[in-house]
Amino acid sequence: MRVPLLRISCRVSAFGPAESPVGNVGFPRRGGRRCFRALCCKGPPPPRPEYDLVCIGLTGSGKTSLLSQLCSESPENIVSTTGFSIKAVPFQNAILNVKELGGADNIRKYWSRYYQGSQGVIFVLDSASSEDDLETARNELHSALQHPQLCTLPFLILANHQDKPAARSVQEIKKYFELEPLARGKRWILKPCSLDDMEAVKDSFSLLINLLEERDFEPSRM
Repeated sequence: MRVPLLRISCRVSAFGPAESPVGNVGFPRRGGRRCFRALCCKGPPPPRPEYDLVCIGLTGSGKTSLLSQLCSESPENIVSTTGFSIKAVPFQNAILNVKELGGADNIRKYWSRYYQGSQGVIFVLDSASSEDDLETARNELHSALQHPQLCTLPFLILANHQDKPAARSVQEIKKYFELEPLARGKRWILKPCSLDDMEAVKDSFSLLINLLEERDFEPSRM
């Protein structure tokens, strides 16, 4: 006797409900759809979402070194960014297209020309810098937090160079930068970091990706 083959149809709508011979099953837009596709269609996994970010901070804050390490580039080839550069930083659940802007005095006044199209902001500061440089960094961060093209975006603020003896703690940075009153109601993350602990840096970026994903699902953006 010939046994008939069971044929399963797989159809997923734009918002996630999947239809199968056993009825309609609702899935979250992203995770459930991937699982259903893997089980049913056995096709290639869907592409990782990509987000366009802008990375700013003063010269010497360590922006280029952090991004290069995340891209597994050789430390010997790292050169401080004088204009701007773009790196595709891969993570397991997303690809971050990071536009890094140079932090010199004569370049910072042009930062805002490169903000358009950004979906998130990375601000890197040197937690062991001089008082004058820390004051300048605070002013630049305040300006970015209030800029019309950035004020609604998620911010990842990295207090870099925590391995240096003169490094200020995250609590000191938060108080000095007046983040609680200034950024109230905004989505921001402040984390310590250094090149000595890249796993912690990756964890901080994962938190930023979570904020970017949450922003994808806001009703106003559907």
